[in-house]
Amino acid sequence: MTGSGPGTRPAARLLARLALLAALGSLVVLLLALGDGGLLVVGAGFLGLVLCAAGIWWFVAHRGAVRLIGLLLAIAAPIGVVVLFAYGGLWLTALILCLCWGVALACARQALRRSRPKRSMRAVAAEPPKNPVLIMNPKSGGGKVGRFHLVERAEELGARVILLDPSAPADVAELARGAVTEGADLLGVAGGDGTQALVAAVAAEHDLPFLVISAGTRNHFAMDLGLDRSDPSRCLDALTDGEELRIDLGDVDGRAFVNTVSFGVYADVVQHPEYRDAKAGTALTLMPDLLLGDGVRRLDARIDDTMLSAQQALLISNNPYVSPDELTGGGRRPTLDDGELGVLGIRVEDAAQAADLAVRGSQSTALTVRTAHRVEVTAHTAEIPVAVDGEALRMPTPVTCTLRPGALRVRVPRNRPGVPAPVPPVRWRRIFDLAFGRRI
Repeated sequence: MTGSGPGTRPAARLLARLALLAALGSLVVLLLALGDGGLLVVGAGFLGLVLCAAGIWWFVAHRGAVRLIGLLLAIAAPIGVVVLFAYGGLWLTALILCLCWGVALACARQALRRSRPKRSMRAVAAEPPKNPVLIMNPKSGGGKVGRFHLVERAEELGARVILLDPSAPADVAELARGAVTEGADLLGVAGGDGTQALVAAVAAEHDLPFLVISAGTRNHFAMDLGLDRSDPSRCLDALTDGEELRIDLGDVDGRAFVNTVSFGVYADVVQHPEYRDAKAGTALTLMPDLLLGDGVRRLDARIDDTMLSAQQALLISNNPYVSPDELTGGGRRPTLDDGELGVLGIRVEDAAQAADLAVRGSQSTALTVRTAHRVEVTAHTAEIPVAVDGEALRMPTPVTCTLRPGALRVRVPRNRPGVPAPVPPVRWRRIFDLAFGRRI
């Protein structure tokens, strides 16, 4: 609900009005420029976006000459639009239109961000642990454990460190259980999100606090906990000056996950060993078969009581992302204790659907955005590839994803950056209602 009541900040209303004013300004500029190519500017820009999206689809989904044509089209379309504007003397009109629309979008996003009810995960004071045990992967994040002297820092603060040997793969869950048997009263991990999830499951099983050290590559879990990703040593402050969050823990057929479970195209790609060393090259090699060729896989999912059919990719998250940007790695979860799974499904089968997704974004029929308490994924095979927090697995169908509300106690530093307010997708009806004090 938005409006002029006590829950709506005046600044949000002002920003919404500025967004509408800027959008109106772009229309005025267009009307004034009708005789000087205003419609050509809009038409050429729209056509350039469609052609670029179609070119990217052909480049990703095909091989040989079609891939080359797609690459050329993806590059030539935006260049052609710029050349058209410059050659036709339309660059000033195009620049003003872009500036007006850019201001409109920026103000609209800020208005929606400010008007959203801001709810933080509840933190409670916590006593320092007496026997903390931390598992550290020296290879994670390109060697952050050594670069930030995490072992020395942790031992100075009274923790026992189990340093993994990269040449001898270990069962980190068993190491964590052994630490519990020996009296650990806190478990922590300096490593990637997949390793974090394995030890988090042990911590939740024994109702012990869990410490996240942002020593991975992307650190999505740490980001959504509001931890410092630029300096993982700051996470260790939780050992002496910490507080506790109680958050949800995802479950996929008995295996815990802290971020996401992926099915379909991405899960198929990460099964290949060469993906770790050559992500882009491996993906481009495999994509044509996975999207349109012999290796194409269609997934069905029962989302609570609703069926979603023939998806090329599914992403199930531990609490929903605010926008579907997670498909490109840019999503954020404002909280991790809402007790719901997020669901993103995508189905793009030709260049027209790719263009529709590029133009309409989250409103495209190619994209499904839902929340759920239970998701059951099926396919026409006995087992399917699954990526759990980025780790490549294979699981028998059907694969069931659920959530364990409040199952994990996470120890975080009292002084931490926090979770910035996420940027929601722009809905112009909401902007209009917010600007004029109406209720949705």
